[in-house]
Amino acid sequence: MAGDIPWWELIIAACLLAGGFFLFVAGLGILRLPDVLIRMHASTKAGTLGVGLVFGAAALYFRNTAETAIAGLTIIFLLVTAPVAAHAIARAAYRMNVPLSDRTHLDEWKGKYGRRKVKPTDAPS
Repeated sequence: MAGDIPWWELIIAACLLAGGFFLFVAGLGILRLPDVLIRMHASTKAGTLGVGLVFGAAALYFRNTAETAIAGLTIIFLLVTAPVAAHAIARAAYRMNVPLSDRTHLDEWKGKYGRRKVKPTDAPS
């Protein structure tokens, strides 16, 4: 039975399964991890790898120049923008004094970047 399946379909299936796994791990990391900095790390690393594998599988499946180019450009776009977005989110969260996890023992940015005092908003009565 396994001999009847073409080899490229096995590679496509493996890429889809691995991509789905990494996307699941990214979603689970967002739900389970303790603070915004660690959540951001899980979503960008595992999410980018998962989406890259899924788009790679799509490019292998369609084997057309247009679809392969779109998948390749999408993967490149994610690889370029995900680290920049993660850095911007982390810096904004740190500067807005978002609390770090209790398990965080080292704050390498302390003293280098000023943490703003967050003013509580006036809640409507």
